[in-house]
Amino acid sequence: MENFNEVLLREIDNFRDLGHKFLKGEVSKMDFKKASGGMGVYAHRNGKEFMIRFRIPSGIASRKDLELIYDFANRYNLQGIHLTTRQAVQLHGISIDDICNAMKEGIEKGLYSRGSGGNFPRNVAISPLSGVEKEEAFDVSPYALAVGKHFLNKIYLYKLPRKLKVSFSSNNSDESHVTVVDFGFLAINKNGREYFKVYLGGGLGRNPKVSAEFPELIDPKDVLYHIEAMTELFIHEGDYKNSGKARIRYIMDRMGKEEFINCYKKHLEKVKEKGNLEIDIKKAIYNKKGIETSIENPRLFPQKQSGLYSIYIHPIGGQLSLKDLNLILKETENIEDVEIRLSLTEGLYIRNLNGKEAESLLEKTKHIGGVTRLAHSVSCIGVPICQMGILNTQSTLRAIVNYFDKNNFTEDVLPQIHISGCPNSCGVHEIGEIGLCGKMKRVNGELKNVFELHLGGTLGVGKTKLAESYGDILQERIPEFLYELAIIVHDSNEEFSKYLATHEEQINKILDKYVV
Repeated sequence: MENFNEVLLREIDNFRDLGHKFLKGEVSKMDFKKASGGMGVYAHRNGKEFMIRFRIPSGIASRKDLELIYDFANRYNLQGIHLTTRQAVQLHGISIDDICNAMKEGIEKGLYSRGSGGNFPRNVAISPLSGVEKEEAFDVSPYALAVGKHFLNKIYLYKLPRKLKVSFSSNNSDESHVTVVDFGFLAINKNGREYFKVYLGGGLGRNPKVSAEFPELIDPKDVLYHIEAMTELFIHEGDYKNSGKARIRYIMDRMGKEEFINCYKKHLEKVKEKGNLEIDIKKAIYNKKGIETSIENPRLFPQKQSGLYSIYIHPIGGQLSLKDLNLILKETENIEDVEIRLSLTEGLYIRNLNGKEAESLLEKTKHIGGVTRLAHSVSCIGVPICQMGILNTQSTLRAIVNYFDKNNFTEDVLPQIHISGCPNSCGVHEIGEIGLCGKMKRVNGELKNVFELHLGGTLGVGKTKLAESYGDILQERIPEFLYELAIIVHDSNEEFSKYLATHEEQINKILDKYVV
C-alpha cells in the first residue's frame, strides 16, 4: 500500500494549513467541516480543539493499533478514548498540529482516519462475536474486512453525495444493524450452502427507515460486485445539491422500491461485466484448547468453541479511561490467540479466553462500567464537544446511573437506553426499547433542554421496528422518570417489552407526570 500511503501523506500539509486558517477565523466552521470530515477530523464546539476518528476495520482491534492509540492518548495528555457506535475509536481535545502528526504516524503504521467522516463509505460494521457465536450462520468477518479494504484502497477517489454505511450480521439478532443501514448483508444457511441476504435503503437519523429486502440470495464471493453496484447507483442517482436528502433511502423513496431494485440490478449487471471482483477468503480456525468454567456473569459469553469464552467490557458512555485501556492491554498481552473486538454499543469484547482466563479478566475489569443493561446504555459524545449536538448526553447518562446507584436500585429491569444529543441519531435512539433524543423546547414561555422520549424500538431480522415518540421530558427529570418506570416494571415481574405492550394505562399515568 506504499503508493496509497503516499497519496494520503501528501494531503496532510494542506489540511494542516486549512486547520490553522480555521483557527484564525479565515475559514468558516461549515467550510472546515466539509473538508475535515473526509480526513476523519472534526472541530470541537469551542473551535479550538479537535477530534480524530480512527478506523478500526470492522471493530477488529489489533494489538498494534490499540497500543498506538494508547500511545497517542498518553502523548497528548488525554484522560481516555471514546468507543463509537460504529466500531471506531475517537480521540478528543487535541490541537490541529497534534491531529496531523497523529494522522501521519498512523498512516505510516497502518492506522487510518481517512474517510471515517464526511461523504465517504464508513467503517464496515459486523456482529462483534462473529466467528465464535453459537447461533451464527457463518463468520462474516473476512467478507466485511474485504469490503473495508476495498473502500479504503480508493477512499481518496470517492465523490459520493453523502456517507454510505455497510453492515454484516452473522445471525438474526442483527447486532450490526443490517436492517436499518444503507446496505446490509445477513449470513444465512440454505440447503447446506452459505448465502447472504441483502438489505437496502435503511437508515437512522432524520426520517429514519427500515431497510428493504433484495429478492434474491447472493453468493458470498460476489459481495464486492454488490458493493460496487450500490456505490455506482448512489453516485448516479444521489442528490448532490440537498445534503438533507442525500442518502440511499431517499433515492428509494423517490423511485419506489420496485424501480429502485431494478435500477440496482442494472448497475449490478454492468459491474459484473467488468469482472475481477470475486472474493477468495480464508476462514479463521479456532483451535485453542478450552477450559470450562462454572461461573455465571452477564458479561460472560460461552463461545461455540468448547471451553472458550468472550467477556464484554462497557465503559459508561463508551468513555474508556487511559488507565483501563492500559490494564486491558497488559492483562491480554500473554493470552494465547486472544482477540479484542469493538461493539456497536460503545463497548468491547475480549474473545478466545479459556475459563480460567475469563474468570480472571472478569474480576480485573469489574470496575469498568456495570453489569445491568441500564449501565450498558449508549450515549453519543454530545455537548460540549459536538458541534451539531443540542444537549449534554454524557452527563445525562451519568446522572441516570448515579441516580439508580444513590437509590440502591441494582435490579436489571430496564433495557439498554440509547441517547442521542440531537436528531442525527449517533446514539441510535430509534432502535432502542428506550431512546432519548435531545432538543430545545419552549415550556411555559421559557426555552428548556428536553429529551424526546422514544419507546418500543426493536432490532432483529423480521422484527426490526422503529420506536414511537411519547413526548418530551425535561433533561433534569430524566433520571427520576426512568427510576419510577423501573420500580413499576420491577413490581410487575415482567420484562420491559412485555410491560410496555400490555400496560398502556400505567405507562400513560407516569408520562402524565413528566411529559411537557
